[in-house]
Amino acid sequence: MNPGGGMDMQALLQQAQQMQQQLMEAQQQLDEAQVEGTSGGGLVKVTVSGRGSVEEINIDPQAIDTDDADETAQTVADMVLAAIRDAESSVEELQQEKMGPLAEGLGGGMPGGGMPGGGMPGLPGF
Repeated sequence: MNPGGGMDMQALLQQAQQMQQQLMEAQQQLDEAQVEGTSGGGLVKVTVSGRGSVEEINIDPQAIDTDDADETAQTVADMVLAAIRDAESSVEELQQEKMGPLAEGLGGGMPGGGMPGGGMPGLPGF
């Protein structure tokens, strides 16, 4: 702080309130957002919230080979995992889009702010 210059506390408080409002709006948008991840050429689809919670998993019946249940189970498990990873990648991009500008507005005061690739640890949990 500048001891001789005197900071305009009212302006600082207004800026903090604006940032808090923007943060709340961004969090609300993430709560309402849904992204989809796919694998196996669309045989498996996973819907994930903007906060990273898996909401729904759809498996096309064509993914099931009734002649080899063991191999099919492993294949489906692998496709589900791949679809979740695909969705997680989209969630990271969405979170960076919504929250990244707020981190930059803090001038680096937030850990990971402005780092490429999202770099905001714990974002889904707030």
